[in-house]
Amino acid sequence: MFDSGFGGLTVARATIDLLPAEHLVYIGDTGRYPYGSKPLRDVRGYARQLAWSLVEDYDAKAVVVACNTATAAGLDELRAELPVPVIDVVNPGVKALVHTTETGRVGVIGTVGTIKSGAYVRSIATTGVPVKLTSAACPGFVEFVERGQTTGDEVTVLAERLLAPIRDARVDALLLGCTHYPFLARTISDVMGSGVTLVSSADETAFAIRDRLADARLIREGDEPGRHLFLSSGDIDLFRELGAQLLGPELDHTERWAPTRR
Repeated sequence: MFDSGFGGLTVARATIDLLPAEHLVYIGDTGRYPYGSKPLRDVRGYARQLAWSLVEDYDAKAVVVACNTATAAGLDELRAELPVPVIDVVNPGVKALVHTTETGRVGVIGTVGTIKSGAYVRSIATTGVPVKLTSAACPGFVEFVERGQTTGDEVTVLAERLLAPIRDARVDALLLGCTHYPFLARTISDVMGSGVTLVSSADETAFAIRDRLADARLIREGDEPGRHLFLSSGDIDLFRELGAQLLGPELDHTERWAPTRR
């Protein structure tokens, strides 16, 4: 599993809870985050490095792209070239979103790169469900999470400004289209109001992982708990300290990950 930083830990948490026997290797590319403001070409290259490292260096039997921007930038290429199943976070979240709404008015928020890519527009179109989608980019949200600042006046003021188009559209379901955003769920919910259901892709992605592994007969059986390895391309002490606050006791050790030339 990989992400630009800490956001994918929401997916890791859900996966560990749902599949406690599975071994998990998580790479947080904090040395190059945030991805959302970078050209998709660059993000596509990062994703290839991370995904191939998981396969070649850590013998991964499946790769989870736990980053919405990386999914938007290079999912098709990864699925075409990797020799293992590749699971994304976009499609599971969209499926949950279109089944949550009662009014047919839905919203999605994400990084600039994710929203600009149109990945959610395309994914919703493939469901065939007639919903009206309002999208909004939320630059700054990721940086707050990466600093461990998930509540407070600064976050609220930014959220009120960025979420205004979504509120004006009177949606009743909002997809948090970045794995960092569930850490801001309390603030986002306060700004959107009680009539809006927040949809996180983390739990839905964990279910997709389980189903894909089961279909490929790759589920690890037995009662022995899985081993978890967390790596960072940036400050490993900071990653361990903040990551443990966000994920829990499983993240008690962090190792260095360095990008390859691939």
